Amino acid sequence: MHLHGEYKQPGAKLVVVDMDCSNGRLYGVRVSGDFFLQPESALDAIDAALCGMPADASEETLAAAVRAALDSGVLLYGISPEAVATAVRRAVDGGAAA
Repeated sequence: MHLHGEYKQPGAKLVVVDMDCSNGRLYGVRVSGDFFLQPESALDAIDAALCGMPADASEETLAAAVRAALDSGVLLYGISPEAVATAVRRAVDGGAAA
């Protein structure tokens, strides 16, 4: 099942998540939006951290997975692990974009 979620944190940028869900797990996760990351390869790390996560994982668990996947030197502009987690939960829960 294909899932799509969006979240715009107040004062920040739009985070979009597209993914599939099968057997209670997230697959093919692709995070995008109007934010910036340095280095850009950090986006691949975020996607990989979310792949295989349980579809019923809490926002806190998802944000922790994203945070753990990022090297200490990664710079996030207009995005946070919590914003990514909110977009994922909205996708899974069928919530509308903010």
